[in-house]
Amino acid sequence: ETSNSNSYQLKEEGNKHFQAGEIDQAIECYTKAIKVGQDKKQLAVIYRNRSACYLKKENYVNAASDASKAIDVDAADIKALFRRCQALEKLGKLDMAFKDVQRCATIEPKNKIFLETLRRLGGEIQAKLKTTFSTDSRVQNMFDILLDEEMEKDKKEKAANNLIVLSREDAGAERIFQNNGVHLLLNMIETGKTEMVLAAVRTLSGMCTGHKARAMAIVNMLGVDKMCSIMAVDNEEIALATCNLFQCINDSLTGGDKRDYGKEASLVLAILLSLLEMVANKKVSGYGRDQALNLLSKNVPRKSKKEKDHSRTLFTIDHGLKKILKICGQVPELPDQLPMTENTQLIASILLNKLYDDLQCDPERDNFRDICDQYIKSKIDPNNMDKTLHAINTISGLLQGPFDVGNALIGHQGIMEMMVALCSSEREVDQMVTVEALIHSSTKMSRASFIITNGVSLLKDIYKKTKNERIKIRALVGLCKLGSAGGDDYSLRQFAEGSTEKLAKQCRKWLCNPQIDTKTRKWAIEGLAYLTNDADVKDDFVEDEMALKAMFELAKSNDKTILYAVACILVNCTNCYDKKEMIPELVELAKFSKQHVPEQHPKDKKDFIERRVKRLLKAGITSALAVMVKADNSILTDQTKEMLARVFLALADDPKDRGTIVAQGGGKALIPLALEGTDAGKTKASHALAKIAAISNPEIAFPGERVYEVVRPLVKLLSTDRDGIQNFEALKSLTNFAGFSEKLRVKIVKEQALPDIENYMFEEHDEIRQAATECMCNLVSSKEVQERYLQDGNDKLKLLVLLCGEDDHKLQIAAAGALAMLTAAQKKLCTKMTKVTTQWMEILQRLCLHENPKVQHRGLVIVLNMLNCDDDELPKKLIESEILEILTVIGKAQDNPKRQEPIDAARACLVKAMEMGLIKPFNSPS
Repeated sequence: ETSNSNSYQLKEEGNKHFQAGEIDQAIECYTKAIKVGQDKKQLAVIYRNRSACYLKKENYVNAASDASKAIDVDAADIKALFRRCQALEKLGKLDMAFKDVQRCATIEPKNKIFLETLRRLGGEIQAKLKTTFSTDSRVQNMFDILLDEEMEKDKKEKAANNLIVLSREDAGAERIFQNNGVHLLLNMIETGKTEMVLAAVRTLSGMCTGHKARAMAIVNMLGVDKMCSIMAVDNEEIALATCNLFQCINDSLTGGDKRDYGKEASLVLAILLSLLEMVANKKVSGYGRDQALNLLSKNVPRKSKKEKDHSRTLFTIDHGLKKILKICGQVPELPDQLPMTENTQLIASILLNKLYDDLQCDPERDNFRDICDQYIKSKIDPNNMDKTLHAINTISGLLQGPFDVGNALIGHQGIMEMMVALCSSEREVDQMVTVEALIHSSTKMSRASFIITNGVSLLKDIYKKTKNERIKIRALVGLCKLGSAGGDDYSLRQFAEGSTEKLAKQCRKWLCNPQIDTKTRKWAIEGLAYLTNDADVKDDFVEDEMALKAMFELAKSNDKTILYAVACILVNCTNCYDKKEMIPELVELAKFSKQHVPEQHPKDKKDFIERRVKRLLKAGITSALAVMVKADNSILTDQTKEMLARVFLALADDPKDRGTIVAQGGGKALIPLALEGTDAGKTKASHALAKIAAISNPEIAFPGERVYEVVRPLVKLLSTDRDGIQNFEALKSLTNFAGFSEKLRVKIVKEQALPDIENYMFEEHDEIRQAATECMCNLVSSKEVQERYLQDGNDKLKLLVLLCGEDDHKLQIAAAGALAMLTAAQKKLCTKMTKVTTQWMEILQRLCLHENPKVQHRGLVIVLNMLNCDDDELPKKLIESEILEILTVIGKAQDNPKRQEPIDAARACLVKAMEMGLIKPFNSPS
């Protein structure tokens, strides 16, 4: 008994909350009542009531299930039936909702609401059937066109595009799936024609995006092996499209709902195993191999170290580390190697680095090292040169990835001796592979001491003796690299003075020689990356337009392994690296204690840098950067992105050059750099964007929808932890955007820029305060901004009025302009303006008497707006003040082209005052 009466009390309490609109409390009471209640009929009523609460909360799943529980007790519970109907309709289950309302209408045939709902749902179901039917016939039609051998090409292309577009919306994807689509798409893939395969794979990607069940069904129908074999084809576009399909499937299976993760997890591992199988498989093309490695790079290591689970990395190391090492060891010049692109080995090195980086403890790292160690040992064979070369090249790959692992291997017994022997081999390929390994091992100065003692003499020997240009260049790069350890410090040199310039001259000559193979010319760029630390070298290089253009051409080629070296050279030439601050007292102290003090080279001074920037722009650096930015993320690392962002910022320094940068596609190229990468890189790129956006037509600098992507990075520069010049240039660029279109104003407001802009209007710093006020002036024509000024409890309007009273013409033009636009758009603000500060009248008079016609004109427009406002008292107050005299003097003046705007505005005010009967008519001047 007690439990039922308790339940009844809780239900009554819930009803009170419901009537008072306190829905959450009502749900709480009903839920407690259900827990203690036993009487079936009473429970049904409580469920029915809680269902009404869930409807209000738009939680339609719960609303429907609660209503069903009430209907289970009483099949004719009309309230519960109608509530379930409403919930089902919202959930898109129209036919079920229709059945419920049909029962309601049978029980109460005269109820208008039921009849109206019945009619409406009937209509919607008909319409839905019609579109489903027409979509189905369209899908069939597209497949008929695509699989018809005789059909003309342009019709096929159109059908393929329609299919891809349809697959990207959920309803369309479902129709393709229901109409035997996967089977038909497989038929398209079987034709083996590139366009057909691409269309089919892209359609499948659309169908797998964001829908776990459909993605699983499609993987099971296609089979992972089949997908791998499509990606293995020797066609770059198909490999990329299939890689994208894998990514969509992976995101759908691992994203979102983690609860029922059994079946998906095993499928994800199956995909992982198949990708690892592809890595070292001879039948896979270079493009397919690149994409398999890219997928591993993207999906195996953790996105952030905060995630605990790194089991995929451990799984990959156990099942695939040797396969990835095998790629690193390939020597393309030898027979019987795996098919690869120019980028394959670098992508493999980067993947090794990511895997090693993802390990959490020493035993895991030791295991990684042991596998590498055993692999190298198993390959070294004094009687088989080719196998030994494979081992040395594998070490090279590790040195470009997890450096410590490779560095430890080189120090192992017998490896260095092996390398010395290979250097004096007769075969070019032996020397080449060994020299490259020496170069890669001499990166970090502190650890390179062992290499320096052995390496320098080896390399000098090879450099002097060899007649082969390809080996000579590589030996030279090694020497450059070992010699540049002092960075851009002018007085630390391992080689004799002057030799640096000679080496650089030699590198430039090779770079410009089209007879030499690309791989070798690439090494010339590597050499310059070290040598351009020297100011004389960078100055000579920038003067050599042929060499610059040759480098830019290589940077645009398909071989992306060169990006980092090119980025280094550009950073060096534009001096946009982080400079160490030199404190004079410390310099003196260091000299006194005979310590080494870095010196600055005269050619690293500002005017030299500016000249170099102009040279680079003339040689076409912007279009090269625009291509470099598009490279795949696995090669274009965050560090390289940051370097490119630094270069862009240096290029955009002089406003006169910004037009050139925009004309060559620089604006668009900066967007990805501002959106992802290191914090420093994103900030530098955003700053460069701000410089360009401040003085360009937004539509031309950032074509199409891209312009809206620029707003967020610009708004981020307003943050107070950015420096003043970044705040200032961000405000300038947003001012330009805000003056351009309403759509851009809406986007700026949406990105929450207003609080920051308003804060800068309070700034001590004159230029920043003026820039913020100008920005606000361009934003106030937006409804949302006007709403902020209408709200009470803030000083926004007061601040604008007070800024009008400052002694700075540009600031007054912006503040009075904003006020004039606000008072014209929102009549209430005319009255509010007089309430926010007692100084309003004095400030307004000063505006109207201002010597600058622009300021004066804005003041007079504010007066005109006040005369037009809804408050009867305000116009009287104005006309009874000295404003009347001011208006009369200005309005009666002779026409004057220099001050015509204020004169016309004053006359408009007088005419308005006469119409209102506040002053007697007077004769206007003849």
